[in-house]
Amino acid sequence: MSTQLRPDVGPLSAFRNEPYADFSVASNRAAMEEALGRVRNQFGQEYDLMLGGRRRRLEEKLHSRNPSRSSETVGVHQMAGAAEAAQAVEDAADFFAEWSRTPPEERCRALLRTADLIRRRKMEFDAWLVYEAGKTWIEAEADVSEAIDFCEYYAREMLRLAGPHPMLSLPGEQDELEYIPLGVGVVIAPWNFPLAILLGMTTATLVTGNTAVIKPSSDTPTIAARLAEVLLEAGFPPRSFSLITGSGGRVGDALVEHPKTRFIAFTGSRDVGLRINELAARPRPGQIWIKRVIAEMGGKDAIIVDREADLDQAVTGVLISAYGYQGQKCSACSRTIVDQEVYDEFLARLIPKVEALRVGPSDDPGNYMGPIINEKALRTIRDYIEIGKKEGRIVAGEGPAPDGGHFIRPVILADVGPRARVFQEEIFGPVLAVTKARDFQHALELANDTEYGLTGAVYTTNAAKIAQARREFFVGNLYFNRKCTGAMVGAHPFGGFNMSGTDSKAGGPDYLLQFVQAKSIAVKL
Repeated sequence: MSTQLRPDVGPLSAFRNEPYADFSVASNRAAMEEALGRVRNQFGQEYDLMLGGRRRRLEEKLHSRNPSRSSETVGVHQMAGAAEAAQAVEDAADFFAEWSRTPPEERCRALLRTADLIRRRKMEFDAWLVYEAGKTWIEAEADVSEAIDFCEYYAREMLRLAGPHPMLSLPGEQDELEYIPLGVGVVIAPWNFPLAILLGMTTATLVTGNTAVIKPSSDTPTIAARLAEVLLEAGFPPRSFSLITGSGGRVGDALVEHPKTRFIAFTGSRDVGLRINELAARPRPGQIWIKRVIAEMGGKDAIIVDREADLDQAVTGVLISAYGYQGQKCSACSRTIVDQEVYDEFLARLIPKVEALRVGPSDDPGNYMGPIINEKALRTIRDYIEIGKKEGRIVAGEGPAPDGGHFIRPVILADVGPRARVFQEEIFGPVLAVTKARDFQHALELANDTEYGLTGAVYTTNAAKIAQARREFFVGNLYFNRKCTGAMVGAHPFGGFNMSGTDSKAGGPDYLLQFVQAKSIAVKL
């Protein structure tokens, strides 16, 4: 690794995760309150499309809302269509040759400057996440910290990939391998981690020498627009990426289908991910490659609570995993499978803690749960609760929720069977299905009884059961005696099996390999 990459600050140190701000500290709390006020004063601003270094405004607009107070407009954006999507891809293809020849060290410097800029504006980005994504202070802080981590980690990984890769040289030959960029990457990002995941996929695209067309969620485009300005300030050329906003149906399909699109980096629902994979697999006139799809598509994640578990520890882990950010994480615990010997005791301990969770606007730090992202998602969750009442029994969450935003109380559905819809289908909200297992073997069978395979956790003090779960619990991210959410860059490469996606392992040493192709070179001496 080059020690001259950052002459302004000395050698590039080993990667370390960005520390979280402690909001119990008065100065941090005051800084966050000031940032919330400053960001609120910027509500309603209009943002441009960024297409190949040019800014554009269109007649039709897209308005993003504050899900805590749905009458408030956070930002006004452009509603692009197929023509703008085609232009974005064409511009990215035109600039690819120049950007791909930019030295990796220079690309890494821009990535490290991005991390520095976000770090300096951390509370500001926290505030945008609170208002536009409905994240609580703590959840917003984790999102921004992860975004910084992706920048720092991928810069170091790119330096490793850019270095020499000597092979076994045959007699009279010099043989080596090098990694080269792919081309135009379409980045389709979700609303639930609108900074971290968006920035992670975008920076992985750019630092490897590809050009990017960024399509953020229609629920969180303001955060993407703010990030785009940071990328420019950090030194990424205006033509190295485009930012295009609009509905997935009008813009997303056009981006995926364009013959000059080389790969798609996507995070979102299973159904959308499968559609992208299907569209990408069909070659278009003029297309000369097989498009690559890097997809993370959700989960139906389970936590097993064994009869030999520390129940207090298990209750805390399930509570955080199921209801953090209102359960709107692909890694969230939506199924808890409990050994029959401790089933009743576990529920007796969990129910009062869930009932005590405070729900309300996410800018109030006293609220543990904020809003659901939009009215459509809220209706879907309520429909699943009604289904769950018929498939099990509701033991928490029937009280009223606050008015003015997309609020719902955290729900526990007990005695849910393995064929129930609420056991099998992703709900993406604060609804937990609790199921009884005969023993540990049965618990593993129930946990694996899903089309997904993203995260899972096991609470047990039995070493033999831990060893068995390591072999038999089929998920991409497996945790023991801790929550199943909160994967940390560098420590927990993130991505799942089966319908959870392509096991992309974001934040791990294999991730950037999906954004490059290997070229073998042999020189006869």
